[in-house]
Amino acid sequence: MIKQLTKAEEQIMQALWKIEKGFLKDIIEQIPEPKPHSNTVATILKILTDKKFVGIETFGRLNQYYPLVKKEDYSGSSIKTLVEQYFEGSFSNVVSFMVEKNKLTAADLELLLEQIKKQKK
Repeated sequence: MIKQLTKAEEQIMQALWKIEKGFLKDIIEQIPEPKPHSNTVATILKILTDKKFVGIETFGRLNQYYPLVKKEDYSGSSIKTLVEQYFEGSFSNVVSFMVEKNKLTAADLELLLEQIKKQKK
């Protein structure tokens, strides 16, 4: 199972997933305002490296960072954890919750049903 990240770590990973690889300044450019200080981003990148989420390639005194964990893998793990912690491990409970909160329409449900039928073929 993939470790959960803090909000700040997720923000850095979102930026890195978007650019695929980059130097500190490239990552900071991808972060929305208000941007964290470069020292903060560098510290979080060090933590993400220690957690094996980010790899480093060194060019002289500059480090280029790249993700070691795919966004899809992290997203899948995060959703699974959410479902386990808040919906008794039931995806149907998630769908019911979304319908109750008017976040999922009949058209959305029909689309989901079509996708499920396609996967079973």
